[in-house]
Amino acid sequence: MCSHQPSCPASDNAAPHVVAAHPEQGWNLLCNGAIVFDDTGELLPDGRVVAPCRVPVARLAVAA
Repeated sequence: MCSHQPSCPASDNAAPHVVAAHPEQGWNLLCNGAIVFDDTGELLPDGRVVAPCRVPVARLAVAA
């Protein structure tokens, strides 16, 4: 799918670019075949799942 030479790695790199954006559904398809979700989770082309990086509730800012 990726036309870059050398091909983009499957994950953990900022090199792959978005080829199909679906912000209304909360996901983007990257040129390397990975699907990246707005919650920072990923579904890799080989079927592996990268869990989302969520901030613990105690660390969230609260407006007073």
